[in-house]
Amino acid sequence: MRSRLTIILTIFLLTSGCWRGQVSQTQAPLSAIDSGNKALPSAAYWPTDGWRTSSPEEQGMDGEKLAQMLESVKEQGLNLHSLLVIRHGYLVSETYFQNYDAERKHELYSITKSFVATLVGIAIDQGVISGVNQKVTGFFPDKTFENNDDHKAAMRLEDVLTMTTGLDWEEGDLAYGELYRSRDWVKHMLDKRMSEAPGSHFNYCSGCSHLLSAIVQKQTGMSTQEFAEKYLFKPLGIERYSWSSDAEGIAIGGWGLQMAPRDMAKLGYLYLHGGNWDGQQIVSSAWIEEATRQHVETEDEGYGYGYQWWTYSPLGAYAAIGMGGQTVIVAPDLDLIVVTTAQMDGSEAIFRLVEEVIAPSVQSLLEIQT
Repeated sequence: MRSRLTIILTIFLLTSGCWRGQVSQTQAPLSAIDSGNKALPSAAYWPTDGWRTSSPEEQGMDGEKLAQMLESVKEQGLNLHSLLVIRHGYLVSETYFQNYDAERKHELYSITKSFVATLVGIAIDQGVISGVNQKVTGFFPDKTFENNDDHKAAMRLEDVLTMTTGLDWEEGDLAYGELYRSRDWVKHMLDKRMSEAPGSHFNYCSGCSHLLSAIVQKQTGMSTQEFAEKYLFKPLGIERYSWSSDAEGIAIGGWGLQMAPRDMAKLGYLYLHGGNWDGQQIVSSAWIEEATRQHVETEDEGYGYGYQWWTYSPLGAYAAIGMGGQTVIVAPDLDLIVVTTAQMDGSEAIFRLVEEVIAPSVQSLLEIQT
C-alpha cells in the first residue's frame, strides 16, 4: 500500500533470523488462475479450539509451488514474522521467522479496524444500532462539537465505515500525537472542521475508526472489549489478546489490538463462511457481503475499500491490513486465507507473493487433476 497505509510511528532496525519450514523453487503467473474453479467444500470441523494441519496436496495445492514462497521471501529479504496459509480450513503452511512463534501475540495495527467493524455489524444485528444511515453526531447527544455545519450533521455511520467522513484529517504521526494528547478522543475527532461533504471522497482516517468503537460502547452499554469478548472472541475461541484504550477507557478503534496469527486467521475464516461459525450466526451474511465489497475507490491501483476492509480486485479478494505488513487476506473463490505479521514498509510485496506464488499453487494442481 502507499503512504496512507505505511505511516511508521517508530523506525525499526531490520534483523535477520532463523528460518523454519521447507523450501523449494517454482513459480506460475497469476494469469493461469481460473476464478471459475470454485473451491472444494471446507472442512467439516471448526478451528475454535485450534487449527488442524494438512499437506498442501490433501487440500488441492501444489506443495512444491507453495514451498517456493519461502525461498521467495528469503530472496526478497522480506522481514516477515509469520506466514500462514489456510485452505479448506486446514493449515497447509505455517512459518515463523526470527524469534516469533505461534504463541506470541503481535501488534495488529489497522487490522483492529476490521474487528471493530465486525462489532458494528453485530450491534446492528442485535438492533442496538438502527443501521448504517444513522447520523454520527446523533450517537453522542451529551456532547457538543465545534465547527458544526450541514455536512457534519449529515455524516452517517456508513461514511465512517468507508473512510469518507469528510473530516479534515491527515493520517500520520502529527494527527496521532494530537489524538493521544486529547482527554476526549470522540470530541477531538468530531470537533474537526469538515473539508468536504461526507460520502464524497476516500480519506484514510484512523482517528475516525475510533468513533466506531465509541459508538459500539455507547449503544451496547458494554465496553467494546466486553462486547467483543462475549459476541465475537469467545465464540471463535480467541482467548489470548490485549487491546489498548483511549484516555476514557474506550478500546482504540483504529489500532491497539494484539493477538497471535492463528487467532487473526479466525476473523478471515468467519468472513469466508458468511459470518457463520460452527452453526452459530455471529454476524449476518448481509453484513459480510456489504463489508467486503468495494464501496469507494482508493488511490492504490487494484485496491478498493468496504467497511473497514480493503478489496483487492486482481485476486477477487478482501483483506484486513495493518501497518508494517500485518495482513489477513481472504480469497473466497480459492477458499484460501493468508495471514502475515511483519515489520515492513507496506504490504505490496505480500500481495505480490500471494498473486505470483501462493494463489497459483492452487490452480496448478487443479489443472493436473483435470
